[in-house]
Formats: sequence, structure tokens, C-alpha cells
Amino acid sequence: MLSSSAANSAATYQSSQLSATTCSTLLRELQEIWDDIGESENERDKMLLELEQECLNIYRTKVEKTRKYKADLHQSLADSEAEIAKIASALGQRVPLYENKGNIKEKISNIHPILENLKTKKQERMKEFLETEMQIAQINAEIVGNDQDLGTSKVQVNELDLTTQKLQELKSRLQVLQSEKRLRLQKINGYISAIHEISVVMAVEFETILSDIHPSLFSGLNNAQARSISNETIARLTDVLSSLRQMKQQRLNKLQDLGSTLLELWNLMDTPIEEQQRFKHVICLNSSSVDEVLSKGSLAIEVIELTEAEVERLSALKSSKLKELILKRQNELEEIYRSVHLDVDSETARQILLKLMESGDLHDLLSSMDRQITKAKEQALSRREILEKLEKWKHASQEEIWLDEYERDENRYSAGRGAHINLKRAEKARVLVSKIPSLVENLVAKIKAWEAENGIPFLYDKAPLLRTLEEYTISRQEKQEEKRRNREQKRLQEQFAAEQEALYGSKSTGKKQPGQNTSAIMGTPSRRGPLTARHGLSSAGSERRESARAAGNIIPINYVALPKDDHISRGS
Repeated sequence: MLSSSAANSAATYQSSQLSATTCSTLLRELQEIWDDIGESENERDKMLLELEQECLNIYRTKVEKTRKYKADLHQSLADSEAEIAKIASALGQRVPLYENKGNIKEKISNIHPILENLKTKKQERMKEFLETEMQIAQINAEIVGNDQDLGTSKVQVNELDLTTQKLQELKSRLQVLQSEKRLRLQKINGYISAIHEISVVMAVEFETILSDIHPSLFSGLNNAQARSISNETIARLTDVLSSLRQMKQQRLNKLQDLGSTLLELWNLMDTPIEEQQRFKHVICLNSSSVDEVLSKGSLAIEVIELTEAEVERLSALKSSKLKELILKRQNELEEIYRSVHLDVDSETARQILLKLMESGDLHDLLSSMDRQITKAKEQALSRREILEKLEKWKHASQEEIWLDEYERDENRYSAGRGAHINLKRAEKARVLVSKIPSLVENLVAKIKAWEAENGIPFLYDKAPLLRTLEEYTISRQEKQEEKRRNREQKRLQEQFAAEQEALYGSKSTGKKQPGQNTSAIMGTPSRRGPLTARHGLSSAGSERRESARAAGNIIPINYVALPKDDHISRGS
């Protein structure tokens, strides 16, 4: 087979031969026509010259067209090369090499596949850029709150920079935006969950709240991706959640205040447990923080209204109960004072209380009574040790009186009924009586220390106990002295009798002298306590009774503490 260039040369030669034959034939035919016409040589030369000129013009035109066609082919080749360079530059690739040999058409034929391949790559890269830019624009629109659907015509792609680096930058930016979108969705989901939790606790319309913020929040409950993630939506969610939390705290504070009031009223009214159970859920809120309250409807407005109604109902019954409690507190106060032998002016105290209940605040009065009871208990506690020692001394004094009577009984050693019991008691009494001086000394020291600390006398049933003990000590010393004198006198009498017997001899004992007391000979000594009916303390003897009576008439300090006037408890 011939090559393409050889075939072209042959075709050109044949065309040339055909053209020459045709022109020669036509020229001969023209000569014949001129001969027939009788044209002159000049005309013939002129016409031939015109023919030559016309042929030259035709060739020239053809050459120009061919030259232009060649230039166009060169331009096309250059354009293809430039486009290849441009696309390669935009794609960030090196310009591909091609076989730059042969004629122009061959070069164009060689470069065309390369150009088409680059155009295909460019279209694919453009599509990838467009998709990435679309996603970026869509997320940005969602963030700023533009709900309109973005078309491809609104997204601009820079065709001069389609490099993989630029594409990677866009994809990185897209990943950042997608991450931000996920975070926003998580944040929004957290807000929605918190709003739902609070709505359940307070029994408010969860769906209405979400729809008011943005319709997509409620309609997109089953499709989180459809929810609005705009700055405005997040800001409104934040405000609504903050408002709901504040409302929850306010309702909790309200119910806690009502619960505390209920507890006070229940304690005041002695409300049965069964009746209290109706509001047990309210009382449980008293020790709860706002984050711990999660029960459904526990902070509903209906719960608050029911609790308020109960508080109002109990408050209406409170006044009479308060008066009853105040009088009960007064009884308790008086009992505390009586238990530690302090003087109580019940009548005066109650009259003052009744006046205060008519004119003053019952709550303040009850609080005042509670403070006085606390103060009275502290005072009673401070007296407790002294009173315990006082009881020991009183018991020892009683045993001392019994022992004195027992020792005066001349028949105490007889074999009568119960003699051995009295004998054992006498032994114990002697031991106890021997401790009386130390008991009294210790008691006096305690009383003096108490009086120094409190700055007031220690009263016992209206009488200063220290003075009573001093009187007892003096009386006991006098009795001891009297016993000593009696023993000495008896000793002298016995000595005198012995001397008389030695001088005159023994005489028969006569009959019992009239008036001799026989009542104590056969019986057990009677037990008399050391306390008088008024003071509870031992008598100091006949020579001290008048002074004891005078001591009993001394007006003691009034310890009955009256509300609103604490100085009464100290006396004037």
C-alpha cells in the first residue's frame, strides 16, 4: 500500500494533468471561435491577458485561503496547546508531552486526545469542587439561618484553581463545618432534652415551646438532621432553657416555702400522719436541690395551687392553736421551775400572757416562750448537781434525826421484834452521819461557786439555800454541844451516884416514879424528816425556830420568765 503522502502527490498530479488538458482544449476552442469571428490579434492578446489575469487572481485567492487555513490550523494547534497548559495549570499538573512531529494536521491529531482527556478531568474536578462548595454554602446558610434551597447557579467555582490542594482545603473546611454542625446538633439535642425534662417536671407544653422557637425543632423530632442549627435558633433555645430553669427554681422555692410552712402548721396543729401524706411529695422537696427534682409534674402549677390552698386552710385554724400552745409552753416552763424548786408565780404569768396574746404577735410570743423554756432548762441543768447533793444531805439529816431518837431509846437492845433491823440501820446511819460535815462543806462550796457565776442567790423553795445551810450548821453545832453537856452531866451524875453508893451502900430500887415515859421503851423510834413543810430543811431546835420562821418569810427572787420581759426572771 502507498503511504498517504504518496497518494496525495499522485492525486495532485492527475488533477494537474486534467486541468492542463481542459485549458488547452478550451484555448483551442476559443481560437476557433475567434477565427470564425475574425478577431484581431490585439483583441486576442488582450483577451488572453485578461484570462491570464483572471486565472492569476483565482490562484491568488486560492493561495490566500489556503494560507489562512494553515494559519487557522496553526492557531488551533496553539489554542489547544494553550488550553492544555491552562487546564494542566488549573489542575495542578505538569503539561503532558505529545509527539510534536509531522504536518500541522498530524500535530493537531496527536494533541486532540490529550486535550479531551484534560477536559474530562477538569469536568470531574469541577463537579467535585461544585459539590464541596455546595455543601459548604448549605451549612453556612443553615448556620446564618437562611432556609432557602441553594441552586448550583448560586455557587461560584474558580476554574483557574482546581488543584488537589485547593480541593483538599475546601474539603477540610467542609469537615470543620460538618463538625460544627454535629456539635450544634448535639447542643440543640441537649437543649431539647433539658427543655423536655423541665417541661415534664413543671407540666408545661413541650411541643408548643419547641414550635415557638422554630417549627423544625418539633417537626424534626424524628429527623435530627432536619432541625435548624442557626445562631438565632441556638440563642432562642438558650434563652428559653434559662427562662425555664429560672421558673423551675422559682416554683421549687415557692413549694419549699410552702412545705416549711406546712411543717410548722402540722407541728402546731398536731395534724395526723394520714392527713400529712397528701402533701408528702411537697415536703420531700424541702431538702432537694433544683437539679434533683425530676419527678413528673412535681412542680406543676396545680401542685402549687393545692399546697397554697392547704396552707391557707391551716392558717385559718392557727390562731386558736397558737394560744393553746402558748399556754402549754407556760405549763412546761412552770413545771421546769418547780422540778428544781424555784418559785413560780403562775397567776401573774398567765395574766400577762393573756394580755400579750390579745395584743401581740402570737408567733413572736410562742418563739419567746420557746426561748424562755430553753433558758429555763439551762438554768435547771446548772442547778441539777447542787440539788442532787442537797438530796444526799437531806437523807443524811433524816438519818441523823432517826439515830438520835434511836439512841435515846433505852430498850433498843431488847430482843423485841425488828430490833436487829434497827441495829443494822443504826450502823449505816452512823456512817452516813459522819459524812454530814463534808457533805455540807461540799454543798456550800458548790452553792458559792454557782452564785459567783450567776450573780444571784441560790434559792430553794423561795429561801436562800446558803443561809439555810448556815443555820443548819449552827443548829447542828449547838445540838452537838448540848449532847456533849448532857453526856458530861450524866457522867457527873453517875459518878456522884457511885460515890453515894460507896458511902451509904446500895438501896433497893423504888417503884417507878409517876410521870415516867414508857411510850418509847417498847416501840421503834419515830422517823421525822429534816425538812419543814415550807423549806424542806432540818429544824434547828426550839432556840432556832423563830429565826427559821423569819427566814421563811423573806421574799425570794422570782424566776418565772415572762415573755417580752426577761428581766422579771431575775427579780427586781
